[in-house]
This record gives sequence, C-alpha cells and structure tokens, in this order.
Amino acid sequence: VFGDSMTLNDVCCYIPAWFGVIATFLVGCIAYEASLPVNSGGTIFGVALDAVRGRYANPKAMTGNARSRLFGLSSPSLECALFAMGFMGVVPAHLMRSVGGGYDNESVAVTAMTLTFWLWMRSLRNKDKYSHWFGILAGVAYFNMVAAWGGYIFVLNLIGAHAAFLVLLGRFSDKVYMAYTLFYVVGTALAIQVPVVGWSPLKSLEQLPACAVFLGYQLLQYCEIQRKKNKLSRKDAFKLRIQVAVSALAVVTLIVVAVTPNGYFGPISSRVRGLFVPHTKTGNPLVDSVAEHQAASSQAYWQYLHILCILAPAGFVIVLFRFGDASCFLFVYAVTAYFFSHKMVRLILLTAPIASTLGGIAVGRVVAWSISVLIGEGEEEEKATKKGGSKADGKKEGKKRKEKKSSSNSHGLSGVTAIHDGFVEASNSTEGKIVKAILAVVLLGSLYMQASTFKDYSWKISAGLSNPSIILKGQTREGNIIKVDDYREAYWWLRDNTPEDARIMAWWDYGYQITGIANRTTIADGNTWNHEHIALLGKALTGSVEEGYEIARHLADYVLIWGGGGGDDLAKSPHLARIANSVYRDHCPGDVTCRAFGFVDRKGTPSPMMEKSFLYNLHSHRIVPGVTAD
Repeated sequence: VFGDSMTLNDVCCYIPAWFGVIATFLVGCIAYEASLPVNSGGTIFGVALDAVRGRYANPKAMTGNARSRLFGLSSPSLECALFAMGFMGVVPAHLMRSVGGGYDNESVAVTAMTLTFWLWMRSLRNKDKYSHWFGILAGVAYFNMVAAWGGYIFVLNLIGAHAAFLVLLGRFSDKVYMAYTLFYVVGTALAIQVPVVGWSPLKSLEQLPACAVFLGYQLLQYCEIQRKKNKLSRKDAFKLRIQVAVSALAVVTLIVVAVTPNGYFGPISSRVRGLFVPHTKTGNPLVDSVAEHQAASSQAYWQYLHILCILAPAGFVIVLFRFGDASCFLFVYAVTAYFFSHKMVRLILLTAPIASTLGGIAVGRVVAWSISVLIGEGEEEEKATKKGGSKADGKKEGKKRKEKKSSSNSHGLSGVTAIHDGFVEASNSTEGKIVKAILAVVLLGSLYMQASTFKDYSWKISAGLSNPSIILKGQTREGNIIKVDDYREAYWWLRDNTPEDARIMAWWDYGYQITGIANRTTIADGNTWNHEHIALLGKALTGSVEEGYEIARHLADYVLIWGGGGGDDLAKSPHLARIANSVYRDHCPGDVTCRAFGFVDRKGTPSPMMEKSFLYNLHSHRIVPGVTAD
C-alpha cells in the first residue's frame, strides 16, 4: 500500500476489507450518538404520554447527566461505541460482505448506509443549535449510497419512516424539520443525477413515501408558524392542521388523477414485492429463482448474528428506556430490518449494523456500570454533591422533591416512586455496595467468557467465508480431502483455447467469472436488471435443439454449461424455463409456471420438453444412452 505496487485486482480484493473497517467505525459512531445523555434522557412511554396529552416537543426534557471518561468523550457512550465496533468487526453478517476478495456492491454500500444513518442521527442531537446542518452531509452520504447499491431505497424510506414516527410521538420541532428537509432536498437533487435512477425518486411508488413525508413536513411547519404567530390553543391548532391536511389531500388527489393515465408513476419492482408476498410468488421467476430471496429462518439468524440474537434485544429494551429523537432511530431501524430480513435471507446483511449497535449498547452500559461500581465513581460524585451542598440547594432539592412527589401522585405512580427511592437507599448502604461489587465482577466475568466464545465462532466462520467460492473441498471414498478446481480449469481452458474476441454464452451465474478469469466476453453476467435479455438465454437453453442453436449461434461463438450433478445447469433448468416463459409466452403455451419442463420422477427422468431441449442434449451428450449433440 505504501510504496509497493498494487494491481487493480489487488485493489478490488482489499476494497471490502477497507470499507469494512470504515463501516465498523461508523457503527461505533451510531452507538455513541444514540447513547449520549443529551439524546437518551427520556423513555418511550413518557414520550408517548406527552404525545397523547398534546404537549409540544421540549428538547431540555430529553437530556440526562454524563461522565467524562477519556479525551472528553462521554460515558457510557464511549463504552457502547467500543463494543459496537467490536461486534461489527467480527459478526458474520458483516463478514460475508467485508472479507478480502469478496468484491461486491454491498461491500461499499454498507459503509455508505452507516455513514448516512450516523449523519442523520447527528443532525438531531439535542443542545446543539447547529446540528440540523448535518442534514446536508446526510444527503451527500445518501448520494453515495444511491451510486453504490439499489438498496438506497431502504435507506431513504427508513429515514422517512423515522421522521414520520417523530411526528406521531409529538417530537416535531424546527430542528427536526430543518434536518429532514435538508436531507431530502440535497439527497434527492443528487440522486437524480445518477443515470440509472433519474427521476425515479419523484415517480417510483417505492420512493414516494419519503416524498410524502417531506411534503407533510412542509405543511406541519406552516401550521407551527401559524400556531406560534397567532398563539393558537391546542384545539385551534388541531383544527388548523385538519384544514390544511384536507386541502392538501384534495390537491394531491387531483394531481394523481391527472398524471396516472399518462403512466407517470412507475410500478413496484418484483424484488420489493418479494418483501411483502410469499417467496416464489413475486410474479418474476428471475427473482424467485435466487436462493437468497427466500425467507430467513431462526437458524440463519443464529448463524450470522450468533450471540447478538440475545444481546441485541436487550439493547433494544434499553433504548426504550433511554429514549430521544436520535436514539429513536434505532427503534425504527431494528423493527424494519428484522421485518425485511425475515422476508429475505439476503437482507440479514442489513441487520449487522443495528444488531451490533444494540448489542454494543447493552454490553457497553453493563461494563460502564460495573466499572463505576468497582472504582467507586458513584461514591465520589455523591460525596462531592454533599460537600458542595448549601442551604439554598437544600431548599431547592426539597422543592424539587415536593414537586416530584406531587407529580407522581397526580400520575398515580407514588408507590413506584417510593419503591425506587427505597431501592436506591438500600443499594447505597454498605451491604448494598458489596452486593453491587460482587454483581459487577460476575457480569464482567460472564461477558468475557461469552466474548471468547463469540470470537472463536467468528474466526471459524471467517475461514469459511474467506475460501474461494469456485474452489471446492471434496472427499474421496477413502476419506482423503481433495481440491475440486473444475471451475477455474474450465475458465482457463476458455482463455487458452478460444480467440480473444470470442463470445461465450452461459447462464448469468457465471458471467462475472468468465469475464474475470477467462478474459472473454460473456453474453450475461450477475447484473440482472435486463430481465428480457436473461429470458432470451433461458429460451435458448430450454428450447428445442434447433431453436436453441439458432439463438446461440446468433449471440455467441461458444456455449458453456455446467454438469456433474448437484446444482448444475440441468438441475436448475426448470427455473430457466419459467424465466423464459415470463417474457416469451409461447415457450410454454397456456402454462405460466412451465410445468411441462422438468423431471417426471425422482430418478431424474426428463419430461418430453426437457428431453428435446438444447441444454439437455449438451448436458447429456454421450453420457445418457442415445443422446448426442449434433
């Protein structure tokens, strides 16, 4: 890296690891921001109660006390950040897209996503009158996400959902308004500059919810200005909001009715439909054929998250009782990520940042409390408070207690308050301090043992993830371990025995490898945006020998298929036929799922349509009696 020459291939191999390090640091920043006392001074129940009573947002009511631990950083926020980074750095859900050599869009996108989330949370920090300007940086980071991965729709709608949730909780304020407005305007203005995106942020049904939140924020801000200007009561302010909302809804309805017949709004993509309907029923056989699009199981969560399956829910509960505008984002993120990852196993990747953050918050707060107990930080603060006390302070404290007691009685919580005060008094006694010290030691010891187990598990998983996916490990009948390198050998044969300008037709799964290893032009690769093009490949391979040959001869010079049993091309060929039939309806007339193409029994006997296919004849050439490819 420093002075040594690096090839482009070396850079591509290192990029996942480099960006994985950055994403790990950003997850620590998210945990730090969510754990700051100024951002976590309330509870979700108190906030919800204020919203029901119609109380307006009061930032001062959402702050708490903090201790400086190191370099002026707040505790327990620092501990939460460190442990969140520790989890993110080794959790398998992140390793599967951050190991060296695993070059993919997601390797860069996770970093862009976490950067956007952190800047959004930073724009909502309490006691910082300029924090909303971070909304601009969040919009720029979102532009990076748009350019990196199609999952930018998740990022946009998640932030929009959080902004809407803040309104429901009665947390709408000038800061929240400015932060989201700046984010959306800057992010959308930059996103439409990406060629494959264009004007879809304002036309796609998948992205319009965030736009609706933006428009709603403008109406709410107008109502807030009128309320403050005219000093409206709660009832009058509510009437004004209803009037503005009804007028805006009427205008929007007229616009929608006017532009819909012209095809202004784009349809919901099949991948997004797959998140709301059962797997294999999205209407797009290409999406349904991908194994990563099936629903996730509990075993998959444990495989990729391990101990975080326990720690993350604990952190989730802590966030509910350490609630604020910024930390509220973790609540929305956790619920949304779990819902979508449960629908599609591939999206467990999205749970890595939030699971690491919540797990870090849980462990960080436990460790911070244990350290404070063992080094006596609480005792020092208590002594300092008593020493610096005065009669005036005593009067103020008495007044506060009286007010607190009155408030508690009015809420019907006097009994709970009494129990809490008794518990605090008992814990500060000599016996209570000994019990707390023993508990702190037990907790630290337990966490250390669990951390060791998690580390060993992650190292084991990382070894498997680091192995090349095209070099397999096999075992002979004698029990000897061998290396199965058929993939590379086939690509090397293409490289050494075909002209440099040769075109290779193969199923899209192998496109990138043909280009990268064989250095030959492929007809289709892992980019599945062009459904019609891939359907044509399916038609050529699963159609008759004559039709398949004519298409293949027109498109390519060579045809590459994979055989050998297991998940080879013949085994997955029913998916190829369904994909072809989704575009070329005459491929399987009157049969939407193309059931005429496939195996008729467990012995692998082909159906008449499969037996006549181009793929079957190439696959079974001189292997199955009577089958030869002319």
